[in-house]
Amino acid sequence: MSADSATSDLFGPQPAPPGRVRAFLRLVMIEHSVFALPFAYIASLTAMFQLDRNIHWVTLLLVTVAMVGLRTFAMACNRIIDREIDARNPRTAGRELVTGAVSVRSAWTGAGVAVVVFLGAAALLNPLCLALAPVAVIPMVVYPYGKRFTNYPHAILGLAQAIGPVGAWIAVTGEWSWDAVILGLAVGVWIGGFDLIFACQDVQADRAEGVMSVPARFGVPGALYGARACHLLTTVLLVWYALATGAGAFFWFGLTVVAAAFVYEHTIVKPHDLSRLNRAFFTVNGFIGIALFVCALLDLVVRGLSL
Repeated sequence: MSADSATSDLFGPQPAPPGRVRAFLRLVMIEHSVFALPFAYIASLTAMFQLDRNIHWVTLLLVTVAMVGLRTFAMACNRIIDREIDARNPRTAGRELVTGAVSVRSAWTGAGVAVVVFLGAAALLNPLCLALAPVAVIPMVVYPYGKRFTNYPHAILGLAQAIGPVGAWIAVTGEWSWDAVILGLAVGVWIGGFDLIFACQDVQADRAEGVMSVPARFGVPGALYGARACHLLTTVLLVWYALATGAGAFFWFGLTVVAAAFVYEHTIVKPHDLSRLNRAFFTVNGFIGIALFVCALLDLVVRGLSL
């Protein structure tokens, strides 16, 4: 059965475009926006609190559109650039560009639409956002090539993800903020750390194909030690951010929850047992972002942020 007929069977005898849209959204794993959005919201709401203690809903909506647009562009580029490597890895051989559920042309079209949406949202926010928007795009394209020239592509991913909170803060104030940089670094180190964990499942395939990564170079134990160091540093950076922004009791409680989640994450993934890796990667890290956002929001509201 062809990919087109399989898509038709799955979605019924409807016009093709809706099926292609669904397939593209699966390709870019749109639901994984949960990892980055909470921290963009923390930055935005903290900036609003410091600005006038009011939530600017239109700005928050534009931040959401910009974040999802940029992330969608990044994921589409990642899948397009890595499609040949994915085809040779049993874990990724079922991805939509490999099976033909999404064509390369459709993926590029989706990536183009996503980056236009991102740039449009940046333009509607303020001049500094628009001026810096092209800079934010660069690491999104460089990251998938990273595994071809460095053992540390996870660091490039971390840099790309660190941009989110910084951009979200600028979206509100139109000005640079070092507090936002601290939060951005925390997010980047956090995501780089759990990418080290995620990459452990591809060690054999990566070594066979010459794909570069920390697990492929130093082994699974080395990668897991690196992830622990990253998440310890993440906790330190979040403490620094809390001190820099004068966070209250609810935020500090959220940090306690995050620290406990990190400990749990690193107890369920071991060098000789990766069976619970997906739980560590998806469930725990998704929980971390949402839990800290909820605590940060409660903290800001208690301290005077008007909903």
